[in-house]
Amino acid sequence: MARELQLREAIREAMSEEMRRDETVFLLGEEVAEYNGAYKVSKGMLEEFGPRRVIDTPIAELGFTGIGIGAAMNGLRPIVEFMTWNFAVLAFDQIVNNAAKTLSQSAGDFMCPIVFRGPSGAAGQLAQQHSQTFESWLGNCPGLKVISCIDPADAKGLTKSAIRDNDPVCIMESEVLYGHKGMVPDGEYLVPIGVAVVRRPGTDVTIVSYNKMVLEALKAAEELEGRGISAEVIDLRTIRPLDIHTVVDSVKKTNRLVVVDESWPMFGVSAEIAYEVQKYAFDHLDAPVTRVNAADTSLGYAPTLVDEYMPNPSKIIRAVTEVMYVNA
Repeated sequence: MARELQLREAIREAMSEEMRRDETVFLLGEEVAEYNGAYKVSKGMLEEFGPRRVIDTPIAELGFTGIGIGAAMNGLRPIVEFMTWNFAVLAFDQIVNNAAKTLSQSAGDFMCPIVFRGPSGAAGQLAQQHSQTFESWLGNCPGLKVISCIDPADAKGLTKSAIRDNDPVCIMESEVLYGHKGMVPDGEYLVPIGVAVVRRPGTDVTIVSYNKMVLEALKAAEELEGRGISAEVIDLRTIRPLDIHTVVDSVKKTNRLVVVDESWPMFGVSAEIAYEVQKYAFDHLDAPVTRVNAADTSLGYAPTLVDEYMPNPSKIIRAVTEVMYVNA
């Protein structure tokens, strides 16, 4: 059996189940307790688990991230919530120089089983400092695992897997999709980290994406079907480790690839996928790999600038018609 849950509810259920299962798991961050979370992800958790395990912190990302890492090195399993990953930049010293390097710096004597989670990416008219995506920033760092998904069932299963993982895991959510609904299985289940999923099968072109851009890719694929083009849509779900095998297998079938990535085009996830595909499926490509990214600039505030900046179905369709060598 399955139930329809919002994304926020699926994440809350994952955290609560793991906190009931393991007393070493606890949640800390800004407004996670008394206010039930900035996006109500932790609603009701303070009442169930109490202030020792659901902890409101000061507005000091560097500080409470360090506390979480220290706790992880001493046998606990913290979940650190960032109100937005934009604010987590202040804690990158702790994440990149401490959490990611704990195992190697200690020659395997210390692990750092910690989860960092919160929303990443644009969320409307929030302008330059509140609209960045961080998957490529964190995915570049050895020692970190990076999850980025929006399907509620995946969010629950991957969050549970992340909490149980002995490495630091960064989970990228979407501020505008916390209310996004999906069917979530009943009972205990985990989704493995590092495994992509085919959201829509197709034969003519592969469209690869992650997080909320998967929904844009699916909209584009539906319209393309009306034009006689069969698009296969792959949801990466995990950025590091990257499931390039699922992508390559699809490209060997469709012979064309479009990568949709909300982040900036330079040195990002889409660039890495393009490299991997040309390395492992070069002879199968009938057209150059094409990318659809956010504009290579900081995001403005005006709605017209937001529309121009973001990938959307029209831009994806244009890219598909280019690799198909047909008129848009």
